[in-house]
Amino acid sequence: MVLDLLLIGLAITLDPLPLMAFVLVVASAKGVWKGLVFILSWLACLVAVIAIVLAFTGGQPPPPRSPPSTGVLALKLLIGLSLILYGERRRRRRTAGAAPAPAPAKESSSSRLTARMDRGTPWAAAGLAVLLQPWGMVAAGATTVVEADTSHFTTWLALCGFCLLATATLLAVELYVLFSPAAAKARLLRLRAWMAGHQDQALVSLCLVLGFWLVGKSIYQLTG
Repeated sequence: MVLDLLLIGLAITLDPLPLMAFVLVVASAKGVWKGLVFILSWLACLVAVIAIVLAFTGGQPPPPRSPPSTGVLALKLLIGLSLILYGERRRRRRTAGAAPAPAPAKESSSSRLTARMDRGTPWAAAGLAVLLQPWGMVAAGATTVVEADTSHFTTWLALCGFCLLATATLLAVELYVLFSPAAAKARLLRLRAWMAGHQDQALVSLCLVLGFWLVGKSIYQLTG
């Protein structure tokens, strides 16, 4: 369980789409406060998913090869296949040259989003965090949390570590803006511009690696 949570948390924190939006949030007026609300909303989603799963399992993993255990593995397999298909679809679009075409639209969209963030409220930042949560990866995390045995203190450490790892890049950006606001805004916007040109490569890699891991482990556990 710990290794799975580590890989899923790493994939979530490296997802470029939420990070690109978060840069716009912290670069806007009162960005530090909006960024803090964004992070709290982001963490609240992760904690809520974990709490719901633990409420259903009672903090005890289902017995091996029982119908609930088999159903969870089948769901994890389906999520892994979905990530692989999504990653492969984006890879083919990028290879075929379909992805670069809408670049001007992306730039205008970014400009509109920047303007909205300047006028937006912390509640808007909170809603944005919910919308941009990579729910496919979070769902993979939920199927892993089913295995959690909350009678062990190490399990709680693993769950807390998962939440912190999945939020690590957002926390790093927030702290950077907090302690070095003058330099942070320009550098982060340059970083966002660079990420905009490499987001497809990053998403493809994350989805394929995590997807194949989930599929391989699920098949092994279902047939082993």
